[in-house]
Amino acid sequence: MTRAREIDPIIVQAERVLKQVYLPRILSCIKALSTEQVWWRANEASNSAGNLVLHLTGNVRQWIISGLGGSADVRKRDLEFSERGPLPKRVLASRLQKTVQEACRVLRKLSAEDLARVHTIQKYRVTGMEAAFHVAEHFSHHAGQIILLTKMLTGSDLKFTHLPGEKKPVARKLPTL
Repeated sequence: MTRAREIDPIIVQAERVLKQVYLPRILSCIKALSTEQVWWRANEASNSAGNLVLHLTGNVRQWIISGLGGSADVRKRDLEFSERGPLPKRVLASRLQKTVQEACRVLRKLSAEDLARVHTIQKYRVTGMEAAFHVAEHFSHHAGQIILLTKMLTGSDLKFTHLPGEKKPVARKLPTL
């Protein structure tokens, strides 16, 4: 059985996006915010950074760990958005970090057949490849929202990106809270 990692760079890229690009940025944002700021909402139609972290944790677990990995689907999506906190920042960070690590283990074990097979996830019928791509795209989308909220609430440049020719930011280890 050929492992997905050996045949499909999209799986390698999905893992990289989750674990090496956006997870460290989200954790840095959570660390930079006070607990009150983590749970701040602009209005009732908006989500807090804390809600977005809970949402990403639920989404990754449902789509990758459960949907592709076969674990039980225990997600309660509505609770991700109704939580008003304050769950401690370290709890949020730990949940997300553990979920991403577990999802990456699942992605590494997938076969070419797993990626081609149609799975039913959240009532959607998608191939394993589509599920992996969905999660990477969804994760980056909400990471951007968390980054924007952090910039708005702290008034600081988080130095996550650079232009060609500029000195690259120093690679960081995952922040601890």
